[in-house]
Amino acid sequence: MGKRRTFSGGAHPDERKELAEHSAVRKLPAPKVIRVALCQHLGAPSTPLVAKGDRVTRGQEIGAQNGFISLPTHSPVGGTVLALEDAALPHRRSGPTIVIETSSEEGGAVFEPWPEYSSRSPQEVIERIRAAGVCGMGGASFPTHVKLSPPRDKKVDTLILNGAECEPYLTSDARLMVERTADVIDGMRILAHALGVGRVFAGVEANKPEAAAALEGAGAEVITLKVKYPQGAEKQLIKAVTGREVPVGGLPMDVGVVVQNVGTAAAAAEAVRDGMPCMRRIVTVSGGGIKAPGNFDACVGTSFADLVEAAGGYSGEVVRLLSGGPMMGIAQFTDAVPVTKGTSGIVALTSREARSLSEGPCIRCGKCVDACPMGLAPCLISEAAEHSGWKSADEAGALSCMACGTCTFVCPSSRFLVHYIKRAQEAIRASKRSREA
Repeated sequence: MGKRRTFSGGAHPDERKELAEHSAVRKLPAPKVIRVALCQHLGAPSTPLVAKGDRVTRGQEIGAQNGFISLPTHSPVGGTVLALEDAALPHRRSGPTIVIETSSEEGGAVFEPWPEYSSRSPQEVIERIRAAGVCGMGGASFPTHVKLSPPRDKKVDTLILNGAECEPYLTSDARLMVERTADVIDGMRILAHALGVGRVFAGVEANKPEAAAALEGAGAEVITLKVKYPQGAEKQLIKAVTGREVPVGGLPMDVGVVVQNVGTAAAAAEAVRDGMPCMRRIVTVSGGGIKAPGNFDACVGTSFADLVEAAGGYSGEVVRLLSGGPMMGIAQFTDAVPVTKGTSGIVALTSREARSLSEGPCIRCGKCVDACPMGLAPCLISEAAEHSGWKSADEAGALSCMACGTCTFVCPSSRFLVHYIKRAQEAIRASKRSREA
């Protein structure tokens, strides 16, 4: 697998993957009641196609795509619609949901299976991926058909499969690569066919030798990556794998690359090869606050509470419940939120794992500058933001920050750097919208 590649900057948080990395994926039946969010992806929420009292079948489209950057939503179960209502969601304060009482999970392919997908045109494949509601399964949840449709002036020649999974605690991608290797490989080839590219790499961190060996044994060209956070971020992954640097304010397609998560590849295989919409995903349930950490194949709409129960319930006092990992995950105020397509993990932290810190003054040590994977000076951006100096924050590159949390992690003064930078980003974008209006 050759020399381990990486990017400049980054940090080395305690991985804690040993809690669940050897736990085989367990498929969970749908609970008696599920809550399917209509906004499971970046972009506009889908428009409901059902009403209270309607009967739905497994795989039925219950939410229509609402714009180019949007996706249809499908019911993962057969049952009865109990309600259409706003509810708390893991990735946002609230949003529209469809509550369904489960009666059955039985059913075959929803679309015509295309086992010989290479005989289909790239546009047919992209359309199937759109119709199946496939989005990024690594957490960002960007509609996959959009990433597969670059403008004509963007010449994409490389596809990178992202198997880095650099967030502490999370092991769902690693288990997917080991246990469903064929799905990942088929999905990789389907995505390459849709893009019309011949160069395809799979980037896997060195702490996942079993996953790397599985992909390599199935024919993938695996690039071994150093274990470092945030190795799985698109721009950092592209730099490590290809040596190309995405320009400031640019996108991967600007340097001829498209990056797709391994979970997205598996979902694409199910959509194109098997004719199945995106209705389930693998979720890691881990942390010191979980009795039996593990990895679970759950249907979209399953509550966090149901998954925690499947993992043995809570252990001790939980002070933080996260959707995602501890670096970029979003803290939850309740476990009555539903799994979405982008829910890679549920992490319950105890007081030993999540300390309450007192913020101190910046001591100008420069550690955040050395660690920033984007080459920014987080201390300067945050200082400008503290004093509402939005113009200075913008000039210092606030909008280039991806909020990975590396700067906050390494800061000896426990400065809330990401918090300040996010405030600056919101203010700068609001100002630009106001000027454009």
